[in-house]
Amino acid sequence: MILDTEIKERLFEYLKLLEDEVLIKVSTGSDPISKEMADLINELAAISSKIKIEQAVLSRTPSFSINRIGEDTGVAFAGVPLGHEFTSLVLALLQVSGRPPKVDQNLIDQIKNIKGSYHFETYISLSCHNCPEVVQALNLMSVLNPGITHTMIDGAAFKEEVESKNIMAVPTVYLNGESFASGRMTLDEILSKMGSTPDTSEFENKEPYDVLVVGGGPAGSSAAIYTARKGIRTGLVAERFGGQVRDTLGIENLISVKYIEGPKLADNLEAHVRSYPVDIMTAQRVESIAKKDLIEVTLSNGAVLKSKTVILSTGARWRNTGVPGEAELKNKGVAYCPHCDGPLFQGKDIAVIGGGNSGIEAAIDLAGIVKHVTVLEFMPELKADAVLQKRLYSLPNVTVLKNVQLTEITGSDKVDGLNYLNRETGEEQHINLQGVFVQIGLVPNTDWLDGTLERNRFGEIIVDDHNATSIPGVFAAGDCTNSPYKQIIISMGSGANAALSAFDYLIRSEV
Repeated sequence: MILDTEIKERLFEYLKLLEDEVLIKVSTGSDPISKEMADLINELAAISSKIKIEQAVLSRTPSFSINRIGEDTGVAFAGVPLGHEFTSLVLALLQVSGRPPKVDQNLIDQIKNIKGSYHFETYISLSCHNCPEVVQALNLMSVLNPGITHTMIDGAAFKEEVESKNIMAVPTVYLNGESFASGRMTLDEILSKMGSTPDTSEFENKEPYDVLVVGGGPAGSSAAIYTARKGIRTGLVAERFGGQVRDTLGIENLISVKYIEGPKLADNLEAHVRSYPVDIMTAQRVESIAKKDLIEVTLSNGAVLKSKTVILSTGARWRNTGVPGEAELKNKGVAYCPHCDGPLFQGKDIAVIGGGNSGIEAAIDLAGIVKHVTVLEFMPELKADAVLQKRLYSLPNVTVLKNVQLTEITGSDKVDGLNYLNRETGEEQHINLQGVFVQIGLVPNTDWLDGTLERNRFGEIIVDDHNATSIPGVFAAGDCTNSPYKQIIISMGSGANAALSAFDYLIRSEV
């Protein structure tokens, strides 16, 4: 039995929502993964009479496709979609059956209007919490457009294929046999990369906002909710909802929520914002801001949005080491997400750069997968919490190097080692390894603000107690500011504070 009783009970309720019959075409062999796949599909068919099964010869074995009766939809799974991909399986069943997707109609129209043949393949690991977003987006596109197909490929089930293509990061997407993209992507971002973008006319003649929020992470979402609740005209423009939250697997310090995974929290943030009358514009990058009669925000597509006040909540991104080899070998052994990419380094020697909480947590997690972990910390002592250090030092396959400076990541087509400097002796040494995970903190997403408002030497926007910036009417919140602590709960409070300050500014000014 593949599915436990609790999952079966939930699945029974989900599969009640199937609109029409679906046909699962199965290609299996005598290997253990084929047996597991056959067991899973038989259990699905036993739960719902609308699920039919047919043996077939598909391009990969083991694999299966989900189809409408008499029509191939192009949705396939090569491997057993459990773990984080179980939701992708359930959604595929529902959408192929005719259940309407919970997606903005503008996006649906964009997908249906794509012309040509597009055959996508996404290499994933079942422990990757970023992969399902890509898999579900491409599955949906396959359901809606007959010219698009998509196959999810579990790297653990097709190791030879993964190694032959030198895939060292997930999700990695191929389009028509050529590398398309790597890393987490939203449906908006995939469409934009394909050249399908919203009609810019939708941005024309928009009335000025009372508050325009830039960014869709915890701070931006909180700000939009608070201003919308005040009954004032609120807009939110962002590349995507969630920000760095989507890169976080387990969150255990969001008060009153004992545990939640980052992608789920990001989805909750979006749903909460959408429950209010907020004008939401996603898949949009902001390029500049200028104070005129109103505050004008220019988007990368050339559109200009006007508002009486603006709240900047653009968040932060992973900090790079900046050493030779890092950029050249990114996704070729240089990685930033241990939960996503860790399984690809099973049985190999890897290094973790950074001795803070994120670095030591990564080292602990990776030690259970890889052959050996070497931790490199620049300072004389680790900065991680004592409880994490105790756990780290209890592991037999971990080496900690303190007071050392990474100088180079080596390799040609993939990582083969690194060089570091012993800061005490001045001696440079080399380590042979196959992967480097960088965990050295964050850098604010404020490069686009050069020459506009006041920032500190780290690039953080300087704000006062009311989250006001150096430009009247412009406020900032979250990880892009000089707030001393970068935490989800602090960003949420910061967004609320900025929203209330913007509202107070509006009622006290002549804008």
